[in-house]
Amino acid sequence: MQIKVKIFTVNKRFPLTISRGTTAQTTNVWVRILHDGIEGWGEASPFSVGTHPQSTEVIKDALLQVARSLQAFSPMQRQEIEQILRKALVPSSAVAALDIAMHDWLGKRVGLPLWQIWGLNRDAIVPTSVTIGINSPEGARARARDWLAFTNVRVFKVKLGSPDGIDADRKMLIAVREEAPELELYVDANGGWSLEDAVSMCNWLADIGVKYVEQPLPKGQEEHLAQLKRLIPLPIFVDESCFNSSDIPKLASCIDGINIKLMKSGGLTEAMRMVHTARAYGLQVMFGCYSDSTLANTAAAQLAPLADYLDLDSHLNLTDDPFTGAYMQEGRILPNDLPGLGVQNSASGA
Repeated sequence: MQIKVKIFTVNKRFPLTISRGTTAQTTNVWVRILHDGIEGWGEASPFSVGTHPQSTEVIKDALLQVARSLQAFSPMQRQEIEQILRKALVPSSAVAALDIAMHDWLGKRVGLPLWQIWGLNRDAIVPTSVTIGINSPEGARARARDWLAFTNVRVFKVKLGSPDGIDADRKMLIAVREEAPELELYVDANGGWSLEDAVSMCNWLADIGVKYVEQPLPKGQEEHLAQLKRLIPLPIFVDESCFNSSDIPKLASCIDGINIKLMKSGGLTEAMRMVHTARAYGLQVMFGCYSDSTLANTAAAQLAPLADYLDLDSHLNLTDDPFTGAYMQEGRILPNDLPGLGVQNSASGA
């Protein structure tokens, strides 16, 4: 199979601030694989967690380096290709792009959308949250109004862990609650709290009806999760602390759920493993995203019927998304009926 790599840049309608910084623009990688006259598409987006950031350049270089060694393979040989990529230490985001593209190719080959190939029920997909980044109370109110003006959103995920402390977090969240009292609220601290602050905040969040807290403690402080779980009534989900299925067993006793992102997991193959591993430990499952376009989020939407919670909103916040695919209906991101991912390029219609 032939592998083609193209760089594209997308801009956010609303810049997003989390505990680690602000993002207004991102440059992603569009991967196309060609085999037997069929073209499969995948996407890699850069992200930074811990000491090994996966930049656009790192992703692109890894894909170009491995492309030659994959020429002799078919997209049907995913198991063998996965082993090659693992041995070559290819970054997870680059692996995700290839894995998504191979799944897209397979769906197009048999003429079915992936969710149907897997026998999933599209009606089981829950509403997605949309994200409000760290802001002043007035800024958070404005952002909530912006979202409500152009989407039929049902859920807000509010980013906390402000550098100004937990009092600022409380004031911001109260502002969002007052602006949209009927919407469900989730909270993601992105590792921005100490254990002491996490205990205080999580008890307060539970009292005001927040559904769960995500990544309350920094990556690297997982040993404190068990203590936190004993001291709070709020379900704990982990994101930065959980990349793939091998991370789940050591976390399972001190959390309630995991946030699966295709860029962390390395694509749909490992994401499915993570779902089954999490369920075996009695954990809940969420699908999330980084600065992904419609291409990657449509891939995640193919597995969305398996999730308890969804946070697939990044493409909704783009002013120049080059792709169309999954669509929003009654607050839900739904994959369409087209073969494979069902994604088309907005410019070419291909």
